[in-house]
Amino acid sequence: EVHMVESGGGSAQAGGSLRLSCTAPGFTLDDVFDDSAMGWYRQAPGKERQGVSCINWNGQYKYYTDSVKGRFYISRDNANNMMYLEMDNLKPEDTGTYYCAADRRTWTDCKTASMDYWGKGTLVTISS
Repeated sequence: EVHMVESGGGSAQAGGSLRLSCTAPGFTLDDVFDDSAMGWYRQAPGKERQGVSCINWNGQYKYYTDSVKGRFYISRDNANNMMYLEMDNLKPEDTGTYYCAADRRTWTDCKTASMDYWGKGTLVTISS
């Protein structure tokens, strides 16, 4: 069964940086991971889960929600079944549980309903 595992969450002060990592140990074939678009999602307390950033299968196309543009950077390493989210100049409103997810298609519209596989999330807390 395919599942995703996030790491790298924690606490930071506003203006700081964190790097989230996602691996997919459930993928049994390298080409399955390579063919999947992936993304990072955030759920703030009391709010719905929303797409933060997504990346297509080869990393050529990247999407960022407006609030993180210029601060967050998504990347992937298909050789090692890894995906990353570099988060710089963090703000208190970035606080939430971050989930990585995979879409079995090579591209994704980054909508929550489009993703097929999910991790259990990692908590990010930013203090002012």
